[in-house]
Amino acid sequence: MRITLIHALKHSIVPIESSFARLWPEARLMNLLDDSLSADLARDGKLTEQMTERFLAMGRYAASTGADGILFTCSAFGPCIEAVARAHAPMPVLKPNEAMIEQAVAKGKKIGLLSTFPPTLVSMPPEFPSSVMLVPKLADGALAALDRGDRAGHDRLVVEASRDLRDCDLIALAQYSMAPAADRVAEVTGKSVLTTPDSAVLKLKAMLRAA
Repeated sequence: MRITLIHALKHSIVPIESSFARLWPEARLMNLLDDSLSADLARDGKLTEQMTERFLAMGRYAASTGADGILFTCSAFGPCIEAVARAHAPMPVLKPNEAMIEQAVAKGKKIGLLSTFPPTLVSMPPEFPSSVMLVPKLADGALAALDRGDRAGHDRLVVEASRDLRDCDLIALAQYSMAPAADRVAEVTGKSVLTTPDSAVLKLKAMLRAA
């Protein structure tokens, strides 16, 4: 199976490739990166028609290469990704968080949502059903640390922020780039921690094998 991975942050590439290597090593991966997307969203403060068209263009390119499925790893662009999914149905086109959200809702009623990118805490909560209580938390400064190449500093800030979510049933890490900090978050909080890459790979694998 040929899977196209589409990224808005270069930091997402290593975590998702690591998840594929562990959980679905037979998949053939293709990476598309436009790291101006996150900067433009932060600048504009909202998703625009022009942003959606950029996503549709990437989706068309991925399909033209013979992709069997598309996985987006950028968590703040849900409506843009939904437009790509509609355009390419029935090909599986996954939003980065949908598989993790399904797992989280099945596991608990009070879910801590930890993010390093502020727009994610606007776009992602509506994807959860109203039956759960969501506790959003920003790991302030963590993404900036990662942008400087300071992975240790990023992980430290993520772990520190997670302490405020210790009364939740579980903790969901919103960004793919946060996955390497999952074990430490679990250790500090004593809670089950879900990461977007592992959940997404398992769902996509199941969808394509069932097709």
